[in-house]
Formats: sequence, C-alpha cells, structure tokens
Amino acid sequence: MLGALLLLATAVVSGSFIAPLSVHAASASRSGSAVSRGAVLRDDRQGRQTRITSKSGIRSVDPCMMTAGAEKTVMILFGPPGAGKGSQAPKIVETLSIPQLSTGDMLRAAVAAGSEVGKQAKDVMASGGLVSDELVVSIIRERITEADCAGGFILDGFPRTVEQAKMLDEMLEGSGDTVSLVLALEVPDEILTERICGRWVHKTSGRSYHVKFAKPKSLVDGATPSEETMLDDETGEPLMQRADDTEEALTKRLQGYHEQTVPILAHYAPAGVVSKVDANTAPENVWESIAKVLP
Repeated sequence: MLGALLLLATAVVSGSFIAPLSVHAASASRSGSAVSRGAVLRDDRQGRQTRITSKSGIRSVDPCMMTAGAEKTVMILFGPPGAGKGSQAPKIVETLSIPQLSTGDMLRAAVAAGSEVGKQAKDVMASGGLVSDELVVSIIRERITEADCAGGFILDGFPRTVEQAKMLDEMLEGSGDTVSLVLALEVPDEILTERICGRWVHKTSGRSYHVKFAKPKSLVDGATPSEETMLDDETGEPLMQRADDTEEALTKRLQGYHEQTVPILAHYAPAGVVSKVDANTAPENVWESIAKVLP
C-alpha cells in the first residue's frame, strides 16, 4: 500500500514544477535588458556586489567582493521537456556541491520517513486528494534543514505558479534566505518537437533512441519508424514511444510550461536573479553558458 502511495506522490503535487538556486546570475543579453558599456557594479538582494559586463549582459559575482554570510545558493531550474535539464542538472549539482530537490522525491521521502508532514501527505494521497501548496512548502522547509542543504539547494518542479513562488519567498525569508538564481533553459518549440517526438525507448532497460540523432541499427535509411523497424540494439526487442512523447501531448505540455514559467520569470526579474540560457546548441556549449552564471 505504501509503495503505491509513493508512486502517486509525483502525480498529486498541486502544480509544482522545478527550480534551484544560485547567487549572482542575472538577466543575460537574451532576456532583453539593456547593459551599458563597461563593467558596472551593483548590489544584489544578498548584499553581494556583482559585475555586469557589456559583452554578455550576464551578472557575475566578483569573488573578491563577496561579503561574509552570503554564500548560500538557492536556485530554481526551469526548462521545457527536451531542453536538456536531465543532462545539465547533475553538472550543476557537482559544481556547486548542493543537492537537486524535486517535489516528487521530497514527497516520497517524507512519506517513507513518516515525518509529520509526510503523514499529512500520505493521508491526502490515500483519500485521492491533491497535496496543497502549503503542504509542499512545509515539506521543502523540512528538507532544506538537512545537512546537505547547508550551502544551498536547487529546486526542480517548484514553484509552478506565481502564488507558489510568493509562498516560497516567504518561507525562505523566515530563515534569512532568498532565491539567488533562476536559471531557464530555452529551446524553440519546433526544435523540442523534433527532439521529443523522435524518441523511442526500450521499455525493459530504459535505453533511449532517436529516429534522427541516435538511430537503432535496425532503422535503415529511408525506412519509416515503427515497432518493426525500431528495435533495441542489444536485445532486438521492439522499441516503444511514450504516450506523452506524441506531438499532440507535447503541444499541451509546452503550452502549460510557457503559461506557468513566463509569469514566474517576471516575478523574479526585478531582483536581477533571472538568467536565460540558449539550450538550442551542443550540450558542451550549453554547459559553458550555464557555468558562466553559476556562483
């Protein structure tokens, strides 16, 4: 019974979506904010002096100017399906030495641990209800008190709405913290459609293929992708497409993502902590851009 409840944890989170933190990233030149020529120093919300360079338009913290007690990184990570969050997030975690926290994982862990908020979530899920924003925030508040979050954390899957963002801000204010980086990976919708809708997977092993970028050996040039032509390289078993990897499903997912994300970026923009990265390029180039805005 508990196992079934754990599996339901991700699905019942009310509107949560993604997010980690950082310290001195700001609007990149792609965000549309004008940057004057020459280097400009500006204090951010954590009292750090940041330098804005005219070439990149990206705020970066000068290590020599960082004040004591302002080292905690609270980052929110955004990216539509297919943008490459899954491959870039582990690198961010390794670089910053802070954990990536997803709402689904935190809910499952709280339920499994039998904490007070975990028991509340378990009761809600058992009744078929949705876990409230207040309860999700409580679970986050409890999780970030653990030792691995002492230097900060990356939120993935929360907030999904401006109201959730405001609740997060209020919660962080209680401990003297604040969101220090909102990182958004950006890829045109038409590119995402090509990436996502061309994916096929081997159900048993999870091995992933793509009709254009990572073809299985069974798909010869000119052949139409199907269960007969898309076979796993190792077992020869038919591959499958996930139900949400269809163009119709992806269109709805992207619409929801844009409707949720744009207002949240606008919410944090005045604080100068939003950084947008062009993820429509080679993974190593995407990482290079990300690394520039990390604290």
